[in-house]
Amino acid sequence: MSECLFCRVASGEVAIEKLYEDELVVAFDIPPGYPGRQAPVHFLVISREHVPSAAAIRDEHGLVVARMFAAIARVAEEMGVAGSGYRVATNVGDDAGQTEYHLHLHCLGGRKLGAKG
Repeated sequence: MSECLFCRVASGEVAIEKLYEDELVVAFDIPPGYPGRQAPVHFLVISREHVPSAAAIRDEHGLVVARMFAAIARVAEEMGVAGSGYRVATNVGDDAGQTEYHLHLHCLGGRKLGAKG
């Protein structure tokens, strides 16, 4: 059993309501009231393949990264923030606040975001 939470989510071992999934990526919501939720709309898109962070991306990950952004665009549209705008972010390393060492992108929207969120 993997100790990586996002690997377990991607494999279905951890049950979570998915907003989108395909053979390369999974998108899911950060639940309202969860301490890490930063905006009215806050969801994650993770790679199914374990890649520790954006710093570990190599040329062979190009399709996965493209699919992550395509999934964000699709889910942002479904969640009603595509027209008004949204932020896509990732944290790399401890100093940036990375807490899950598995490639993931945050999508935040649903309100006017300042420079820091």
